[in-house]
Amino acid sequence: MIVRGDRNEVGKLIDGFNGINQIGVIGWGSQGPAQARNLRDSLKDTGINVKVGLRHGSSSMEKARAVGFTEESGTLGEMYDVIHESDLVILLISDAAQVRHYREIFGAMKPKAVLGLSHGFLLGYLESISEKFPENISVVGVCPKGMGPSVRRLYEQDSGINCSFAVEQDIDGDATDIAIAWAVAIGAPYIFQTTLRDEYRSDIFGERGVLLGAVHGIVEALYRHFVSRRDVTVCDAFRMSAENITGPISSAISKEGILGLYNSLQIHEQAIFDIAYVTAYNPSKALLQEIYDEVASGNEIRSVVMAGDRLKEFPLGTIDATYMWGVAGRDVRESREKTGEPPIEPLTAGVYAATMMAQVDVLKARGHSWSEICNESIIEAIDSLNPYMHARGVAYMVDNCSTTARLGARKWAPRFDYAVMQQILVRYENVRAESNSLILRFKNHDVHRALATCQEMRPPIDIAVA
Repeated sequence: MIVRGDRNEVGKLIDGFNGINQIGVIGWGSQGPAQARNLRDSLKDTGINVKVGLRHGSSSMEKARAVGFTEESGTLGEMYDVIHESDLVILLISDAAQVRHYREIFGAMKPKAVLGLSHGFLLGYLESISEKFPENISVVGVCPKGMGPSVRRLYEQDSGINCSFAVEQDIDGDATDIAIAWAVAIGAPYIFQTTLRDEYRSDIFGERGVLLGAVHGIVEALYRHFVSRRDVTVCDAFRMSAENITGPISSAISKEGILGLYNSLQIHEQAIFDIAYVTAYNPSKALLQEIYDEVASGNEIRSVVMAGDRLKEFPLGTIDATYMWGVAGRDVRESREKTGEPPIEPLTAGVYAATMMAQVDVLKARGHSWSEICNESIIEAIDSLNPYMHARGVAYMVDNCSTTARLGARKWAPRFDYAVMQQILVRYENVRAESNSLILRFKNHDVHRALATCQEMRPPIDIAVA
């Protein structure tokens, strides 16, 4: 099921939130500030109160007050008090925190309340320890196809980010309406139905794959490859790798699809793309299948939970302090007005497209829907995440995401870097692609039709990233 949203249909929003007098938004990480403000703005003058709940003494209290949530107005309070008061509890604290505190959170919720999740991580954890959600609450998911800052930025541009929705548990028959109303109120133009299990598997997998981890590893390896050529400057190497993916390659895919990217190349460039694609597809797919298996088995979820404990002693380090990002990337960004957008580098395009297509194939083999596959492998990358790397570098993209995503990107990016350097580029010169069945499969793949349909539902404007 696909639902078209319109947050200006206030009467329908009120109907969808029937029985909901207060929405508690718990947490102020990546999604919390965006969803709380979008809900507040969409539900202004409806009588539905949007209240932010944070830990007592949290440093985020001041951030919430700065954008208008206050104790005096009844829109800001202590986390468990807000959970207990609210009819819809949107739980947006970190995944590791959800795992640590889920028993207390469930205990604080009033009977017949609705628990809202923007990620199915908690379901995955409960399944791994053979536990379930309480039987006296409904459980729904609304999962924006982009990081929190994008959710707010596009809302402010009178647009929005598409969402998936899922109903995991419905005790009174109202859960579907509430989930759809929630998605519409945070600005989703289109809402795609999924299951919470499929959502968390595709999401955790996708951010370790082409959305974050893979693209980081790919551009690092390709940058070093281009730098090693004597006729290429460090700035040109950056333009041929990172700037190429976030600029002309993403733009071409966003507007014309992956096949459109291919068709935009000259014949001699297509020959280079073909070789790169054929060389990259199998190593990428093998690594992506490993990631999916790690997620589906619960290993990746346990890894995040254990990392949450280590982060107290060893906080996440920076990922953009190298010369590539700190000097070359900065100089390229500062010179854009003078140099313009670089031409598409076919080697980079072939490696990136092969990784995308491998991710598509892994998800399809695991039974995911085309809408989920296109969003988690292509659309979220080019329309939501890559613009952040284009604006300020890889850290601005990765570290605006959830802790789970940040951990996964740091863990798996080096594996993709290794695959490109040790498995792909070393074979690149010795592959004959013109008769390879992989290229024929790429050209005739069903994803091109599915992506064309999904792209009809993309936001009418590109995200503006400062």
